[in-house]
Amino acid sequence: MNEKVHALLNQQINKEFYSAYLYLDFSNYFKAAGLDGFANWYLIQAQEERDHAMLFYTYLQNENMPVTLDAIAKPDKTFHGNMEVLQAGLEHEKYVTSLINDIYGAAYDVRDFRTMQFLDWFVKEQGEEETNANDLISKMELFGSDPKSLYMLNQELAGRIYSAPSLVL
Repeated sequence: MNEKVHALLNQQINKEFYSAYLYLDFSNYFKAAGLDGFANWYLIQAQEERDHAMLFYTYLQNENMPVTLDAIAKPDKTFHGNMEVLQAGLEHEKYVTSLINDIYGAAYDVRDFRTMQFLDWFVKEQGEEETNANDLISKMELFGSDPKSLYMLNQELAGRIYSAPSLVL
């Protein structure tokens, strides 16, 4: 495997674990605000990000490439409203999309078709993640200022259940 592609894949493990930490922080915020449904939604997001990290980890191991686990940064944002959290989630997903695109581009440059195929799932997944983040923002804009509607949205988010990724390595 190309050295740059390997380094980017290895770094992505850390970025995905950071995403899990970030979404746990979001979950804590909403739990403290009494919005258990929102807290549940982000708790599941954290589980997904952890699994994404493990997919990168497993891919590198399956390719007989060493994995280096670096320290995971602590989320450092302070939020002053529900919408700020949701907007931070969308911005973070856009950032992760850019990271996946960078890895894909590096793999493309060296004709690493196996890595490109592995990343295809993540490209699709990031599209879904950005759509979900946008949808949450839209729903909050529509319903967030009305307590009854916010309650219903919170109940909707409470119904989300965890589903492990279906990518087979």
